[in-house]
Amino acid sequence: MGCPGRAAAYSSIHIFALVAALSEHFALVEHISDINAEHWNSLTEGHPLARHEFLLALQETGCAARETGWSPHFLALYRNQELAAAMPLYLKFHSRGEYVFDMAWARAFAQHGLQYYPKLLSAIPFTPVPGPRLLARDHHDRVLLARQAIALARQNELSSLHVLFPTPADLSALEEAGFMVRENIQFHWHNEGYRDLDEFLSRLNQKHRKKLKQDRKKSMQAGLHFRWLEGREIDGEALAFFYECYARTYFEHGNPPYLSQRFFELLLERMPENLLLVMACRGNEPVACALNIRSEDTLYGRYWGTTQFVSGLHFETCYMQAIEYCISRGLLRFEGGAQGEHKLSRGMLPTRTHSAHWIRDARYANAISEFLEQETAMMDDYADALHEHSPYKKAIDPQNG
Repeated sequence: MGCPGRAAAYSSIHIFALVAALSEHFALVEHISDINAEHWNSLTEGHPLARHEFLLALQETGCAARETGWSPHFLALYRNQELAAAMPLYLKFHSRGEYVFDMAWARAFAQHGLQYYPKLLSAIPFTPVPGPRLLARDHHDRVLLARQAIALARQNELSSLHVLFPTPADLSALEEAGFMVRENIQFHWHNEGYRDLDEFLSRLNQKHRKKLKQDRKKSMQAGLHFRWLEGREIDGEALAFFYECYARTYFEHGNPPYLSQRFFELLLERMPENLLLVMACRGNEPVACALNIRSEDTLYGRYWGTTQFVSGLHFETCYMQAIEYCISRGLLRFEGGAQGEHKLSRGMLPTRTHSAHWIRDARYANAISEFLEQETAMMDDYADALHEHSPYKKAIDPQNG
């Protein structure tokens, strides 16, 4: 996926350009522990997956480290010695764990004798969840971050710079700085003030309501019941069982897991209020589980696994239990992760997500720009087709009034 010699040479990048004012400057640090956690978190808009603790756990456990092809760099803008803005950056030597697919771009570079890797990436590793990437309090500072990141990529002679799953505010700044925008589709559930799960189900058309009820019965007929473990209710035994299930999911697909058990232990130690474990049990024996991350108003579906096959168990554990939890706790959204048209039948509607891309070589930038125009048109058609198959009664579709 890249030349070993070049990977070694590019194990870190260097900052050259500074903001032209004595009162402010950029710094580039390779370990997030060198940035004040409270100051970093004040810029994250309350998003749990952008928190200092989450990124630190990834780095401390070696899950996102240069040895795994994720060499961390954190761009920080200081103004009057205070952190004013920041941006997570990773020097990447492959495209795994990103959920925005650019392997065809890498092949095109290779076919013409050019090096695509290493590339510079702003993302939350292994996490296809939209959230802030340009951590700043205003548009001006977001644009400064985006332009400085381009300067880093250009001056270190990297092929490209990519920002994955940014917020709309980020996207506006990235476009102003000269990035190309790429669109994708995820499936998110929206809480329309439902009193309970039955009210939500009543909003679905008869076909999908019947199918969901039939699927839910399969878990009950298999003798399963579900528990929600929140925060400190998750003990070491439950977390160990979860990790067994999580790792099994990867091994069954022929791959080792991206994340270590120690990573999840650090999350439980440092940000327990953001964790929800949905556990499927038969009597006192756990059978399957899903670990979700939550903020004040949103639940993010992240990791799942099972020790037994039960028809419909994946959908119940990962989606229906999550939706029921959101209704119970008054959360506004459930984001079910990347891909998956099957989520549509569970009441999760197509939602646009984005990535932003800067390519140093103008020839390839022009070719990719043309490709993105064609891809966006196809994505528009795809979104329209999905909405035509909405599971909701037409008069009360949450996205159509």
